[in-house]
Amino acid sequence: MLEIAYYLMLALFITHELDAVKRHEWRVLPLTSFLPERVGEQVFILAHVPLLGLIFIFEGMDPKSTTAQAVSLFSIIHIALHFAFRNHPKNEFNNLISWTIIGGAGFFGALHLLASLL
Repeated sequence: MLEIAYYLMLALFITHELDAVKRHEWRVLPLTSFLPERVGEQVFILAHVPLLGLIFIFEGMDPKSTTAQAVSLFSIIHIALHFAFRNHPKNEFNNLISWTIIGGAGFFGALHLLASLL
């Protein structure tokens, strides 16, 4: 159960990042929203290389690792972040598919954390 929950959370989270490019998430994020459109898009996309690299380097593929638990915790916090920005004028995550992916990642992250404790 631990492994399945973690890998599903990670798959949904990475899928969310694909959706985030389609939904122009850099227009909403405080660190990229002020950048020119093309630059913001490129920074947003390229920033995922070190982020994902760090997850893989620090044993993020091992569901029992501290890194995996941190990613699962962030998947729950991530729901709250999207909820907080839901009324941002440039937010495009206003559809069932996007929210299912975001919520699914958080759900399986919570399930992973719960399974880690048992």
